[in-house]
Amino acid sequence: MGVDIGGTAIKYALVDPVRGVVVGPLRRILTPSPATPDAVVSALRAALAELSAGPDAVDPRSPVGVGVPGIIDRGITRSAVHLDDSWLGRHAGQLLSAGLDRDVAVLNDADAAGLAEARFGAARGVGGTVLMITLGTGIGSALFHDGQLLPNTELGHVDLGGRDVDGWAGASARVAEGLDWPTYTGRLQRYLAHLETLVSPDLIVLGGGISERHQQFLPQLRLRARIVPAQLRNAAGIIGTARQAHLGRFVMQ
Repeated sequence: MGVDIGGTAIKYALVDPVRGVVVGPLRRILTPSPATPDAVVSALRAALAELSAGPDAVDPRSPVGVGVPGIIDRGITRSAVHLDDSWLGRHAGQLLSAGLDRDVAVLNDADAAGLAEARFGAARGVGGTVLMITLGTGIGSALFHDGQLLPNTELGHVDLGGRDVDGWAGASARVAEGLDWPTYTGRLQRYLAHLETLVSPDLIVLGGGISERHQQFLPQLRLRARIVPAQLRNAAGIIGTARQAHLGRFVMQ
């Protein structure tokens, strides 16, 4: 089972972690507000009970992977931009494992999406430096070199012209500000060109819900690196977390 906690919604599904595919429907519920640990655990307990009771039900004690919008350092929550501050300094893996009564693999949500794309999707078999950017409520990033993840990069929080780009170039900014596609594409162009200067990627993979509309903006981007939409689209984070649970990686740096 895989879970992706976002700033707006929690997505969850049963996953075949060997083939990298979602089994059955991809479900979603609203992220609690405030998103305290107790509120999130309560929401996840109900969601996982639903998965354990359906026609494709699995053992209710099966391990689950959970992607968290923040820095997870050896299980400890070091940042939680889209969660309540009460997560900070707490061991997210132990907290979720106790609350859900099962083993839990917890990692940064964008890292989870990147791992899925590197194993099953647009970055499969690609060497050199690969950068995945997820565009949602905020901006997440996952950085790989020769297939190895460099965790917790948080390149959605770089400063660009005095702005935190997370709230300026994320998909939610386009909706909140009523931006047309050319204006939004201009913001992405400026942001991604800046990242090229920082990490010199050979491939950029754009994910998140907005990737399903990539034809609106991706052809207009002019970058040195090859840039492609995520193949696993909005399911990448769920697939990545479920695979980590399948592999028994219950604490990630």
